[in-house]
Amino acid sequence: MKQTAFLTKLLVFLLLISGSSAFAAAKTEVKELVCEYQVNPMGIDVHKPRLSWQMASAEANILQTAYEIKVTDQSAKGKQIWTSGKVNSDKSVNVAYDGPALKSMQRVYWQVRVWDNQNKVTVWSAPAWWEMGILEPETWKASWITLGSEKEFVGSKPSQYFRKDFTNAKKVQSARVYVTSLGLYQLFLNGKKVSTDLFTPGWTSYKNRVQYQTYDVTSMIQQKNSIGAMVGDGWYRGNIGWGNQNGYYGSKVALLAQLQLTYTDGTTETIGTDNSWKAANGPILSSDIYNGETYDARLEMPGWSTSGFDDSKWEKATVADHSKKILVAPQGAVVKAIEEIKPIKLITTPKGEIVFDMGQNMVGWIRLKVQGKKGDQVTLKFAEVLTKEGNFYTDNLRSAKCTDVYILKGEGEEVFEPHFTFHGFRFVQIEGPSVQPTLNQITGVVIHSDMKPTGSFACSDPMINQLQHNIQWGQKGNFLDVPTDCPQRDERLGWTGDAQVFSMTAAFNFDVAPFYTKWMRDVAADQLPNGRVPHVIPDVLKGDGGSTAWADASIIVPWTTYLVYGDQRILEVQYPSMKAWIDYMKNRAGDDLLWTSDSHFGDWLAFATTRSDYPGATTEKDLIATAYYAYSSGLLGKIAGIIGNAADAKKYTELSENIKKAFVKEFVTPAGRLVSHTQTAYSLALAFDLLPADLVPKAAAFLAEDVKKMGHLTTGFVGTPLLCKTLSAHGYDDLAFMLLNRKQYPSWLYPVTQGATTIWERWDGQKPDGSFQDVGMNSFNHYAYGAIGEWLYRHVAGLDMDAEMPGYKHILLAPHPGGSLTHANAEFKSLYGKIKSGWKLEGNDFVYEVTVPANTTATITLPAANADQVLVNAQPLQASMKENLKHSDKGISLNVGSGSYTFRYPMK
Repeated sequence: MKQTAFLTKLLVFLLLISGSSAFAAAKTEVKELVCEYQVNPMGIDVHKPRLSWQMASAEANILQTAYEIKVTDQSAKGKQIWTSGKVNSDKSVNVAYDGPALKSMQRVYWQVRVWDNQNKVTVWSAPAWWEMGILEPETWKASWITLGSEKEFVGSKPSQYFRKDFTNAKKVQSARVYVTSLGLYQLFLNGKKVSTDLFTPGWTSYKNRVQYQTYDVTSMIQQKNSIGAMVGDGWYRGNIGWGNQNGYYGSKVALLAQLQLTYTDGTTETIGTDNSWKAANGPILSSDIYNGETYDARLEMPGWSTSGFDDSKWEKATVADHSKKILVAPQGAVVKAIEEIKPIKLITTPKGEIVFDMGQNMVGWIRLKVQGKKGDQVTLKFAEVLTKEGNFYTDNLRSAKCTDVYILKGEGEEVFEPHFTFHGFRFVQIEGPSVQPTLNQITGVVIHSDMKPTGSFACSDPMINQLQHNIQWGQKGNFLDVPTDCPQRDERLGWTGDAQVFSMTAAFNFDVAPFYTKWMRDVAADQLPNGRVPHVIPDVLKGDGGSTAWADASIIVPWTTYLVYGDQRILEVQYPSMKAWIDYMKNRAGDDLLWTSDSHFGDWLAFATTRSDYPGATTEKDLIATAYYAYSSGLLGKIAGIIGNAADAKKYTELSENIKKAFVKEFVTPAGRLVSHTQTAYSLALAFDLLPADLVPKAAAFLAEDVKKMGHLTTGFVGTPLLCKTLSAHGYDDLAFMLLNRKQYPSWLYPVTQGATTIWERWDGQKPDGSFQDVGMNSFNHYAYGAIGEWLYRHVAGLDMDAEMPGYKHILLAPHPGGSLTHANAEFKSLYGKIKSGWKLEGNDFVYEVTVPANTTATITLPAANADQVLVNAQPLQASMKENLKHSDKGISLNVGSGSYTFRYPMK
């Protein structure tokens, strides 16, 4: 009702001002068509895929009032499969296909046209398409195959090679290959890789879900052909989890590939993996995610994936027994090589080590160019930092060897890149080359999930800009198919707590909707029958889990996805998992609604030192557990209402309110003081709305008092994401900016002063004297503390979403100048188009530039403004705008439609 009333009033307002001569008329068009967040996706298994589009117009105040979608079997003048007809709706994001059920491997084309609030209809959009994958297990005709003669031993094993020749006598209309593996694969056709995708099929809950990929190889088919694949250990069989455990999911790697040929005469042919394929080992002697790759170029087999190769010494592949019922099409963002970095310096350390400095802590590998004799060995080792003496440092990698070895074949310049491993590093040590290394000998290849960049933040302080850089690089390095905690040591696991606290910041920086959709399916798949959520997803810790704030990712990450992308389906799909987690907490808490009986991580790595010059704090874990129990129960109540489950909405909302009462009774004094008198405790109580109204200002004052007394933050993984936004929400912006601007340890900018290029795991990973924290846990690429990025976007720059109208259908724009900043700018590419919120101080004037995309509206709050002195686009506020003004102690607020606006006024 609130949304409908708001839109009605705003539409009337927009109609009044849409004829303003300040805006030139222009044609509206429909563009940026996406299906399930992807452009022309191939091989999906979503039966009712969702379609989204954008409106492009130079006119202001443009809203969609109706749409029509048509789906055909060909791109031009095809047979119509379905039409929505004219639907009176402003919805242009995640509109579900509602036509006849589609078949496996079927491609369809779609177009859309829209009507706007000026009663004009657009032309049909350019066609887009989507193509279904294999929807039924029985459609898989291929068999799993493996190398039957592989020797059994503990440790990384040689990668397996597979191949098959085939001829093609007819003219091919289309060719698709559907492929997956137990382990990681690279697929070749006629000597060329079929895709630039990396680390396929991806990391999932392999016992429940194995992804397959679909590739269009029509242009690669010849008369005589050869298809080949390499399969390495990967997450499936390689070292993973605690203690470098090998073969967690299985002891045998395997390949499954099905090539589907459709000829112009209407006939089809299927070529699938079976025992007619050949198998062998090759030059990849070992390739392990933790330990690196050893590659012997002397064992290369030139032309092994081309027709006519002599495979007489290869053995017949062995058919493996593995289910095809667990095969699913991918929904996430595939890993790719995204960019390349050249080293900035070549160092000889005091110990005599030859080390390249890449200038950036990155994730990926090195492309090596080398010349030498046959049998010469070049070894590459990887590190994040150097010691204070300037020597190569790998102690914090623990048992991970992080070493690539290349054995030369001795044939001129040779180029090597590993295949099934990655490293987290800034520094590269090289050993064994016969010539003095040069800077052009190596190139850093940066890999991560291929997420579309969506957000940017910049301000007048270079150190804060470096912080933003570090946040984004920390996300890139750790969003490698799953949201890992770190990319370098013998861990690299999908820790749920890290992902939870960082989820909103992540969604500002990149389009993470597909990434989270895929990962949340694995959360549900690995969740235990009693509702307990494992600490890491995919679960390789054998069910260890149930820690509050960590397991709450099962609710908070889908909720974030809903807020940012308006994605209701993720709430519907994940609802059983969410409900199971709340019911688990309910069972563990007991009748008093206090969760005090279990082990939790608490405010992990909080600043809790006892040094007199740096006082710290420890927050009671029972308080944190009960706070999250109340908060997540309340979220579940909201979610139940959104998806139409009124009974559960009432049940879990009431549960949340009752937990809040129990929380106050147990942990809060009548004066508003918490039993854990810490920044984290007060931030949780205030941010999660756990306190009665009369205690809120008192608790906020206690929080502010503690920040003033300490002079720095004392929070860990749980409290840090909430601290600044809680201070700001309760009128203590000055303290929030003080914490942001602090450069001494502990602070966000302290690592920047130490030369950090990513976010650290600990506030003092590297101490002021150059020494390091505990080697047992000291990552220099760990994104959790980067959650401050959310506050930079939403508060400092003032770019925010409205939970009542999610997905940026209605935008909240409210900048907050503060600290010593003279300007700040944020931009975000929403599903509707680009949003901008940028402010600057020019003398006594406050200048605020905003962009609101078509088919959205915005409420703009101008801080310390007098309406009579405000200019918009160099003109005084129109009377129609003034009629909608709201005044508050924060300034004035007004509602606007789409367009670009520049506000200028002297601040009070």
